[in-house]
Amino acid sequence: MNRRTLLRAGALAVLAPAAAACGVTRNSDTGSTGPLTGLRMIVGNSPGSGYDITARTVGKAMTDSRAARGLEVFNVAGAGGTIGLARLVNSRGSEDMLMMMGLGVVGAVWTNQSSATLEDTTPLARLIEDPSAIVVPRDSPFTTFEDLAEVWRRDPGALNVGGGSSPGGPDHLLPMQVAESLGIDPRRVSYIGYDGGGELLTALLGAKVDVAATGIGEMVDQVTGGDVRILAVTGDTGIDAVRAPTLAELGSDVAAINWRGVVAAPGISEERRRRLVQALATMRESAEWRDALGRNGWSDAYLPGDDFRDFLRDQDRRVADTLRTLGLAS
Repeated sequence: MNRRTLLRAGALAVLAPAAAACGVTRNSDTGSTGPLTGLRMIVGNSPGSGYDITARTVGKAMTDSRAARGLEVFNVAGAGGTIGLARLVNSRGSEDMLMMMGLGVVGAVWTNQSSATLEDTTPLARLIEDPSAIVVPRDSPFTTFEDLAEVWRRDPGALNVGGGSSPGGPDHLLPMQVAESLGIDPRRVSYIGYDGGGELLTALLGAKVDVAATGIGEMVDQVTGGDVRILAVTGDTGIDAVRAPTLAELGSDVAAINWRGVVAAPGISEERRRRLVQALATMRESAEWRDALGRNGWSDAYLPGDDFRDFLRDQDRRVADTLRTLGLAS
């Protein structure tokens, strides 16, 4: 597999339209201006997951920036996000229904053989890139990534590796890529998937897994509190939110970066799609959102509308090829 580029495909960040910086959206039905109201956003994982944290951060930033008012975030957990995806797709024509999603949902569509796909949705915008981390509990015998690598090479099946995503998601693909970079057959990795970062954290602290692959934003509080230690992070540079070496600095060519974005229900009007994209662009320009990026260790990766649709199609092809290599998709 192409370890370095698998999770970073797609266009570079695109500047938001100048009109989006005004802080309000136009209501085409009444001709008035003001924040969008009545929006509901599905999170396809449990509370505490990366999607959940991102969705609730988006909701607050949209409210604070007056792009929307009273956005409701609710969880429809299960099957790697595909149950939530089915809920969205079945809400065809609902102009207020959104979903926070990312690479994990792309993979889950394949591994769960979901009849609802991202091709059925209305892509609005990719928002962030979220570097991942290799994490152990505070009492782990592994104090460095090199300690972990030594044991893992000797007996790949001896370590249980946890992740907050189904096979094909970022938490699954990262340890497979890291294993391959260490000369380990990815098919020998003992991977245990959980439904989001909240369940993964419980498993990690409860010694059900030895090490976890997860988004940095999901573990910042636990790192600060001393409950877990980060052995390494992905990406080309270090992350201000945590102190840990990058895999590149440790000699690995893995630079896996997760991403997250927002899609809407199918069958909405073009005018409604435009207004939703504009509302996200308004939020993205706000000080509230910039502060949130820094707090969570996220990078701005804004990609709106049709460019986001093209990106999703490319990601779908890449993930499918990787899963076929691992024997997880036909």
